Amino acid sequence: MKGFGNIMKEAQKLQAQMAALQEEVGKRKVEATAGGGMVTVEANGKQEITAVKIDPEVVNKDDVQMLEDLVLAACNEALRKSRELVQQELGKLTGGLKIPGLGM
Repeated sequence: MKGFGNIMKEAQKLQAQMAALQEEVGKRKVEATAGGGMVTVEANGKQEITAVKIDPEVVNKDDVQMLEDLVLAACNEALRKSRELVQQELGKLTGGLKIPGLGM
């Protein structure tokens, strides 16, 4: 079964490339803002929030709900951008082919 051996070698090669991609993308950062830049959130390619910056002008003890909403919106957008980054990089590796279960 020479063909099966080649398939296994290709699968091992793809697995090694995926591991390298995960490591490289995990180091990359994306940034999202809310409230016209009043809240900025940074995430990495592992879908982890790495930084939150809040402009002191938006801090108002009488309107905590607004600040919470801005932080939530910026976090969700940063995580969306992080997932998009991973999908773009994964698409380069797989030639755009969607492979079920092969996500990060």
